[in-house]
Order: sequence, then C-alpha cells, then structure tokens
Amino acid sequence: MRRPTAPLTALALTLALTGCGATVSDDDRGAAHGRHPAGASGRYPVTVENCGIRTTYDKPPARVVTNDVGITEIMFALGLEDRMAGYVMPDDKGDVGAVPWKAAYGKVPWLGKKALTREIALDARADLVFAGWNYGFGEDTGLTPAALKKLGIGSYVLTESCHNGRDGARGVLPPLEALYTDLTTLGKIFGVEDRAAALVKKYRKQVADAAAKAPAPAKRPSVFLYDDGRDKPFTSGKYAGPHDIITKAGGDHVMKDLKDSWTTVGWETVVARDPDVIVINDYGDTSAARKKKFLMSYAPLAHVSAVKHHRIYVMDYADLVESPRNPAAVTDLARYLRGIRAGG
Repeated sequence: MRRPTAPLTALALTLALTGCGATVSDDDRGAAHGRHPAGASGRYPVTVENCGIRTTYDKPPARVVTNDVGITEIMFALGLEDRMAGYVMPDDKGDVGAVPWKAAYGKVPWLGKKALTREIALDARADLVFAGWNYGFGEDTGLTPAALKKLGIGSYVLTESCHNGRDGARGVLPPLEALYTDLTTLGKIFGVEDRAAALVKKYRKQVADAAAKAPAPAKRPSVFLYDDGRDKPFTSGKYAGPHDIITKAGGDHVMKDLKDSWTTVGWETVVARDPDVIVINDYGDTSAARKKKFLMSYAPLAHVSAVKHHRIYVMDYADLVESPRNPAAVTDLARYLRGIRAGG
C-alpha cells in the first residue's frame, strides 16, 4: 500500500469549505460509470434516510473521505472511487493486493493509518465523511456527524453501526440487510441505482446459494466469533456481520441473542454455550496464530468442543465487518462447516 499523502493546511481549507456539505458542485466525473450529473433526468434533489436521519442531497458528493476497509470497499464496489478524496485505514487489515478493487486502492489517496480526525477531513476538502460509530465516529474523540456539520461537511453512517438505544448498543438491521441498505441508499445519493441494484441481486444470490446447502437447524454446528481479548473476549452479537455470515453458512451463532454488534462477553458464557467451532477475526497487533495459541492453551476452554477437536477457523477482518466481501465469506465458511459435518 502507498504511504499516506501529506496533509494541506486545515485553516485554508476550512475557509474553502464554507457552504459545502451535501450540495457541493458536480463536475460530471460520473459519466464513465453511467452516473447522471446533478439534476439530470430530474434525479436531484434526493432524500434518503440513514440511521433514522433524513438528509436531502441537491447534488452527489464529490470529495468523500472513508474510514476503514469495509466502508472504503463499499464505495469501490459501487464504482465511486472518482468521488473519493481519500480513505483512512490501518495497515493491519490484510492484503488488498488480490481484491477486485486493487486498481481503486491505487487511485484513491491513503490519508492515514491511524484514527480519522476532523483535520484529515478538512485537509482532504471532504464534502462527505463515510464512517460508523466505533468505525471512525465517536463521542469520545469528538468526531461526530454533528461536529462535522459545523464544519460544513456531511456524514453518512455505516448502517451496521447505527445506535439502537441509549446505552451505546449498535445495530438496527440484520447484518446483510445493513449491507444491502447501504448499497441501495448510496446508489440513490450518487445516482448509481442500477449498479447498486445489480450488486444487491448478485450478493443475495451468492448468499442464498450457500444457505441452500445448510443442514437442518438441529444439525448445525454452533459457532463462536473470537475477535480478541484475554480477560474477556470481544465478540459479535446479532447485528454484526459474523451473525449472518455464520447463520447463512449453516452454523448456529452462539451469541445470536446478544442485541448489539461488536461487544464484550464473559468466558463463562462461552464455556456454557460450548461452541463446536471458533472463528478467529484476523486483524490487529495480535496475530491469528497467537490468538489460536491462546485459545488452545487457556485452561477454562479446555473442555469446549471447538478446542478439544481443534476446530478453529480464521477469517479476515474485512470478511467479517460490513463490506462487499461478506457474501464470499458466507460461501467460504459454509465450505468449512460442511467439511466438519462430513468429518463428524
């Protein structure tokens, strides 16, 4: 991957952003992808709903900054790299050299490896920031849609991360429906509805083909998603990508009753639910090999079926967060789970 581009001065760009946001001018750069310029065929203004907030766009955003790999690749899958000012993404999210969007990664500026900040958005002259709660947006960091609005910058929140209450819990839709919702909504915002509809149709079929091979519920292996953590495991609930990936692949997600996306549970819960398989989320400073070594040597897990039978399966971070890689992840996990059933 390329080094982050050097930032411009925030002060000068703050002045340049006055009056920007959802109504930034369109330079017709979408024609090559079959997009319609602002106002063409009466497409604009368009009003969409995102995490319960309705927003009207007079023109399609032209300088989008994204945060993290899944969010960035949603834009790439829609063919919107020419609408992007850059992306922020750590370099521990796997190899992007073999993905279908390799050319887009080479074209769009990589703005930083650390946290997305208001300064990064300003320096990039962003008119829209596409991120999520705990995927760039956070009250603790001060980077929120409300804060960006004061700077004249619009926001789009990843649907997987929508807050569902006052306690910080996230998720309002089944995970794959969240992906389809974002593709469809962004298709409307950018005037690429046909492209979005084609992707959703393709992904639904891919998932349905894998799900059709799943066994009856009573015969499905139970699966626990392990992200990281020693004292307490960080895992996924019913509103994070792994829930639908596990379920559609033919597994029984042991944390399906957890009404949150990504959160912490206790090891005693994992032991009590005795998963047949543990899926490791491969990212971060701790390698998948080290995570597996910990699971296999952690005494409280010694009698858990997945540990006893060495049923540890590794998946990439970008497969498990909301992203256009989710449907292929369902297919891959389904193949592994069928192998387990065949092996007894």
